[in-house]
Amino acid sequence: ALDAMRLQEIDVVLLDIEMPVMDGLTALPLIVQRHPRVRVLVTSSLTQESAKVTMRALALGAVDYVYKPSTRGGGTFGVEAAATQVIAKIRAVAGSGTAAAATSINGTRHVQPPGGDFEPQVLALAASTGGPNALAIVVSGLPRDFPLPVLVTQHMPPIFTTMFAQRLARESSLPCDEAHDGEALQPGRIYVAPGDHHLTVIGGGLVRSPALHITSDPPEHHCRPAADPMFRTAAQAFPNGVLAVVLTGMGDDGRRGCQAVAASGGRVIVQDETTSVVWGMPGSVVASGIPCSILPLRSISTHVASLCPVRS
Repeated sequence: ALDAMRLQEIDVVLLDIEMPVMDGLTALPLIVQRHPRVRVLVTSSLTQESAKVTMRALALGAVDYVYKPSTRGGGTFGVEAAATQVIAKIRAVAGSGTAAAATSINGTRHVQPPGGDFEPQVLALAASTGGPNALAIVVSGLPRDFPLPVLVTQHMPPIFTTMFAQRLARESSLPCDEAHDGEALQPGRIYVAPGDHHLTVIGGGLVRSPALHITSDPPEHHCRPAADPMFRTAAQAFPNGVLAVVLTGMGDDGRRGCQAVAASGGRVIVQDETTSVVWGMPGSVVASGIPCSILPLRSISTHVASLCPVRS
């Protein structure tokens, strides 16, 4: 297969990890090195061991993963559902720029800052397709003394979010873990939405300090966790104080939440099209006319830090 890739132009590779002769984790770095324009999707199953391997594949350069059909019949991860997911993700990543662009520090910076005072109190990050690597780049660029709590929603199932939180803890100078219900928000700590649950914020004002609330409310945009509940509730708990960041991803999750953030006096940053694996989520924010800063991936953490000075 590697030899065949030299003979014709390939847009997307669907890579299984378990293969004879050369396994997927061995082949992946070779594909990324020899064919930087190719987008690699790896196959995965909903097991702890598979989650570990998938997280490693994403760190090696895969842009996303798709689920293998399970043996549970025609349930959520049956053959038809798996086929629909594979087709949707291949179409999304096939025509969305180059894999090399995701590591570029260049790009047009288009800033549309909203008016009014802004007092940052929480950083909220959201992503989907291509998000694990993008989020790792952003949080690893935050300083050790970053003064805000950091909320993260990445479209991922249970087990995977646990592994992802562990990856962010390794690659960031800030402590990171999956969020727990009722947990008080602490400055300089990262909270990852657990799989199959929404990460929201409750409280605020004179009566109660804001805290995390993990809910099993219905999926939004066919996703749980979803970005909109996180942004929406953060805007309610921290008027004039939410810094929302929307990174690469399919669909338009986060758009309505960013409208709430902007309406409450917060700020919105989106990843630019050139460095996004899929410019669905960030593009929907821009298309909606929400005031925002549009930045290349590797400029986002620096811009965030500039808006959130360390308090003396």
